[in-house]
Amino acid sequence: MVGCRANLIFTEDLLRYQKEELIHLHMLMVTVKKYYETMTGDAVSTQKYDSLLISPVHIHKNKNSHKEALLTLAEEIVERIHEHPGSIRPEYHTKSATSVLIKN
Repeated sequence: MVGCRANLIFTEDLLRYQKEELIHLHMLMVTVKKYYETMTGDAVSTQKYDSLLISPVHIHKNKNSHKEALLTLAEEIVERIHEHPGSIRPEYHTKSATSVLIKN
């Protein structure tokens, strides 16, 4: 129930963002996905996100399209984390987030 409440608050907050800010958050969520995949060695299935046919570089798309993409991608990342908790690869336990991102 807490997750649902947090999602509702997150969604309500997104209504106040400008298009440029949503695109920025969209890019950040793509970075979170890549970071998670690097840390775990597992790919995040993004079938719903991919079906939207929008990425952060599609700046011509409208604000609502980016909001939907951001929320869909976040949902798929969270689903993956819940399916495989504690799956960070041992070699990354001592590395900083910066070193992992630079590596990829």
